[in-house]
Amino acid sequence: MAEATVPTQAAGPAARAEQGDATDLRRAITLPRMFLFILGDVLGAGVYVLIGTVAGEVGGAVWAPFLLALTFALFTAFSYAELVTKYPRAGGASVFVQRAFGNDLLSFVVGFAMLSAAIAAGASLASAFAGDYLGQFVSIDPRIAAVVFLVLVAALNLRGIDESMKVNVVLTVIEVGGLLLAIVLGFATVATGGGDPSQLTSFATDRPMALAILSGSVIAFYAFLGFETSANVAEECIEPRRIYPIALLSAIAVAGVVYLLLGAAIGMVVPLDELADSSAPLLGLIERSPVAFPVWLFSIIALLAVSNGALLFTIAASRLLYGMAREGLVPPVLGRLNTRKTPPVAVAVTLVLTAGLVLTGDLETLAETTVLLLVIVFAGINAAVLALRRQPVDAPHFRTPVVMPILALVSVVAVMTQQTAATWGRAGILLVVGLVLYGLSRLATRRGSPA
Repeated sequence: MAEATVPTQAAGPAARAEQGDATDLRRAITLPRMFLFILGDVLGAGVYVLIGTVAGEVGGAVWAPFLLALTFALFTAFSYAELVTKYPRAGGASVFVQRAFGNDLLSFVVGFAMLSAAIAAGASLASAFAGDYLGQFVSIDPRIAAVVFLVLVAALNLRGIDESMKVNVVLTVIEVGGLLLAIVLGFATVATGGGDPSQLTSFATDRPMALAILSGSVIAFYAFLGFETSANVAEECIEPRRIYPIALLSAIAVAGVVYLLLGAAIGMVVPLDELADSSAPLLGLIERSPVAFPVWLFSIIALLAVSNGALLFTIAASRLLYGMAREGLVPPVLGRLNTRKTPPVAVAVTLVLTAGLVLTGDLETLAETTVLLLVIVFAGINAAVLALRRQPVDAPHFRTPVVMPILALVSVVAVMTQQTAATWGRAGILLVVGLVLYGLSRLATRRGSPA
């Protein structure tokens, strides 16, 4: 059970500003708004395409890897809850790592891993867009379709953040509605005599059950990504120390329930051999439903959901590059803005890196690359929360039981052990690109410094 620290002394104005009680930003995010913000981030498009891959790893018991992935996500979420309420103004993972260890390079690696994860996620969703859902309407080389799709997303990104966010609101409603629709139709199929509930305990794999679940959870974990971005808006919360932990943990739990229900529905209704080979696994639910819902319409819903995820991740990646340029961590050209106040060079670099990943990996590998990069970030977060226990603050805050970050670090290692050499290679290439940019920026800074 979480507990609060007791202030040892009254905090002065500087300390209050450091801890986040003073801010130039408007505090407008209430508990319901923060809950919906995190829920919208977590209930992503990945499950539309990757639940079949999870089934291929574990069999009909699709719910089991999602339950393990939910547990892993909650471990790290507890660490975020402590850090964000302890330092409501601190911001993202790299800042927390900098506070804990005071190492610029380590902080940069964690920050660039977050950026790289956004790029890899954009690539995986572009590949998903070009899969079987799009195949319902047109026959085209998936890699060509994915690259064209990324160019269109980049164009919307360049158009402006206001336009992008308006599109996001509409697509988020469609995305969540599609998941709820699939759950209802799946259980309706079972209620009318279709499907096979016994498949929920079927582990169709030659490997030990525990290993199969762990392997499947690496893919399932992809569906829970997104909650980490909420740390960046903590300063705009009303009473962040009170509402942030409630919103964070409850939103992840609700998303977990949705995924478990969807996993149960699809595991009972759709045959395993069909699931494992499909990049449009939810169509199997729709086709077998007693309610005549048009397959083409659900394919459009899925394509819009995937588009929304790709838009969010590519915006995040380009803005992270822009922010790093403004901080002098990467070449300053990436921090230039156009007349619409968007960063064209950062958008272009994001597009090139994302397209490059699309052309060198399939959907499953790209999703695993995203997960690997994010668990590198999570390793830094959970190590930071333990290190920062030595730095108390003079304000009450959420305090996670010490066992939670330790279990989180164990889960990070477990996920890392399931990654292939190809996945490590792609993640490594992205991080090397980051280190080169970091080195060039530092070199330019030294040359520009007075002797």
